Order: sequence, then C-alpha cells, then structure tokens
Amino acid sequence: MRILLHRADGRTEPWLKDFSKYLPEAEFEIWHAGEKSQPCDYAVVWSPPEAMLPELAQVKAIFNTGAGVDALLRYGDAIPREIPIIRLGDAGMGLQMAEYVTHAVLRYFRRFDDYERQARAGIWAALPPYNREDFAIGVLGLGALGMRVIEALAPFGFPLRGWSRTEKRIDGVQCYQGLDGLDTFLRGSRVLVCMLPLTPETNNLIDRSNLGKLPAGAYVINVARGAHIAEPELLSLIKSGHIAAATLDVFRNEPLPAQHPFWQEPRITITPHVSALTLRRESVQQIADKIRNFESGQPVADIVDRNLGY
Repeated sequence: MRILLHRADGRTEPWLKDFSKYLPEAEFEIWHAGEKSQPCDYAVVWSPPEAMLPELAQVKAIFNTGAGVDALLRYGDAIPREIPIIRLGDAGMGLQMAEYVTHAVLRYFRRFDDYERQARAGIWAALPPYNREDFAIGVLGLGALGMRVIEALAPFGFPLRGWSRTEKRIDGVQCYQGLDGLDTFLRGSRVLVCMLPLTPETNNLIDRSNLGKLPAGAYVINVARGAHIAEPELLSLIKSGHIAAATLDVFRNEPLPAQHPFWQEPRITITPHVSALTLRRESVQQIADKIRNFESGQPVADIVDRNLGY
C-alpha cells in the first residue's frame, strides 16, 4: 500500500521512522506544495492545506493525527463524503488532558492563583478556603476525553456536572443535554471546563450570554478550540469580576498575537496549546492498526460523522 503523509509543522521524518516499525509493508510519499503526488491508497495528515485537496479526494480513507477534525471538515464536500475521515482515539491524550484540567481546577480551588499574586506583592496572609460543596465542576462535552477528565476529578469530591448534545447517564455526575439543558448546567457550574469538538453549533458557544449564566466568581478552563469562546466578551466579564479567572490553552489565532489583550490580563493563564500533545508512537501504532483493519474489511473505530462534526 502507498500512503501520503503531511504534517503542518513539516516534521515528517520521525513519523516515517515510527511507521517503518509499525507498518513496514507500506510505502510513504511526503506531500509537497507544487509537486504532483503519485496515487496513494491512504493519507495521514494534520491540518492539510487547500492545495492538497486533489490528492485527498483520491484516497480510500484519510487518517487525522489528532482528535479534532475541524481542519479537515472546513473543506466540506471538497473531500468526497464517501471517503472516511478517521480521527485518533485517546492515544495518550486523555491522561495529559486530565492532568492539565485537574491542575487548573485545584489551583483555583486551593486559591493558589491568589497566593501567587500575594507573593508577588510580598503579602503573607491566609485566605479563607472555598467550600468544596459549592465548587461544582461543569464539563462541557462528554466524549472520550471529557470522560477521562471526569474520572480524574471524581476522587476529589467536587460536585460533578456534565453537558452533552444527547442524553448520557454517568454514575456520580449530574448530566444535562441539549440546548434545553444548557442553561441549568451553566447556572450551577462554578468551574466551566470546555471539552467540546468544534462544530458550527459549538462555534462561539461560550459567549457573553452563556458566560453570564455562570455563577458570579466562576472560572473558565478551555482545552478544546479557541473558537468556542467569544474572546472579547470573556475578557470583559473577567474585568467586571463576574468571571474570576480563566485558564486557556487554545485561541482563535495561534500563536496568540503579541498584541492580544489576554497577555496583559493577570487573571488569564495562557499556555501554548499543550494540554494534550500528540504522542507520536502511540498515534502511529493506532493508525497502523486501523489501516490494517480497513484493508482486511474489519471494523474501524473513530470514523467521523460529518453531519455531527466529530
């Protein structure tokens, strides 16, 4: 079989090395702009450019080296619908994301962010602790990664709430679903954790209206996509005090521009899209197994439903 490989960062050599170990029967071709590729059976890509679409329209299946597929779905039917788009499952990302979110939640609950500000000002003073029963964590999105975050937070005894597009039942979690359940979910969530896929329905979902439904002094943690949040409106509500602080790993424009006002707001913690880095070896193993299943007519997990966007 022949596989077309593209990485937006240009770092294809390490991927080729791992594929030679886990899929030695395959030949690989690196996609280069302006060069016509030989016909390939499959494509393994991350954030492919529009110029790559003619080649993508000719393969049997496209494997995305990440869980989010918005960079592919933005092209709509330019990638024919009969060509499956297959995303990564966990591949080590769930544990990383659980670590990141748990750290952010505990930092706010134990008021370490406030102690950091006091330390910079040379202030030695104990602050009143938050009441655990009043510190409900609301996880927006209950897919595989959202569930991994729920599982990581469970031992700490916080009230746990979850929202999803369709009904789910999870032991120990108060679940809400659909637009009808969103208001109630938001109004009871002291910490909002965004784990949603980016779709037309979730784009800009965390806007002034929905942020305003959170309790006064709420916290926001976003590890999904920057386009979920109306950035100027979040900043305005932080400055007003309605939102106490935010931890943001993703942004509408990345890298975050140097002039972006988020940099100047001390109550916003910024990380450079590192909450769940793609682990190459685990990803290559998973893709290799899925390609073999596809070749042999066996079921393949994580095929994207284009109507849902994930």
